Amino acid sequence: MRTGTCLRWLCAAGWLSLLAQSGVALAAPDAESEYRAVIHATLDTSHGEQLFQSTCARCHGSAASGAEDGSIPALAAQQFRFLARQLVDYRHDERWDVRMEHFADFPYLVFAQDVADVAGYLAKLPRTGARIQGTGEYQSHGQSLYARRCASCHGPAGQGNDELAYPRLASQHYPYLVRQMHDALEGRRPNFSRAHVRLLSRFNRDDIDGIADYLSRLTP
Repeated sequence: MRTGTCLRWLCAAGWLSLLAQSGVALAAPDAESEYRAVIHATLDTSHGEQLFQSTCARCHGSAASGAEDGSIPALAAQQFRFLARQLVDYRHDERWDVRMEHFADFPYLVFAQDVADVAGYLAKLPRTGARIQGTGEYQSHGQSLYARRCASCHGPAGQGNDELAYPRLASQHYPYLVRQMHDALEGRRPNFSRAHVRLLSRFNRDDIDGIADYLSRLTP
């Protein structure tokens, strides 16, 4: 566990200890246990909306459409289990981003139920707002490559797969998609599977550009 994560848990330890003594269920100590708790929770999307608007909207926008420059992803209509997986991974140092590690954890999202409610709220939102697209230069190439190499998991329309926690990629911001693929290749996305990284390693710069541009234009 990295230093920042350790400090957050140490600072919260006394408060969480009091909650535990009062009989309130706390977040699971490991990522897999917490993820299972999240996906089996009974969702309260009204609570999720409150948490999102008070905490997450300052970066992701009130409609969860992300940042105009694509530096922050659109989250509206994303697959529930994927959102849950990413939030849990941020909380357990299995995905890295200093902003998300902070806001996905204490004191903003304390319990597994909080994670579930936010993910459930986002999954039910309509995808709104303009998305940032590429130049179109490699779009056709990206469409062909996506159909051959990516569609079997992420779906022919980029819709993802909730049961398998595969993300919806359609209509995501182009620069964000490009950055995530490069982050995976360069070791900055530790929760990417080795098989996925091996697949991405076969793509050159134009391949990545084309796939991201094609996906940014899709509306499933």
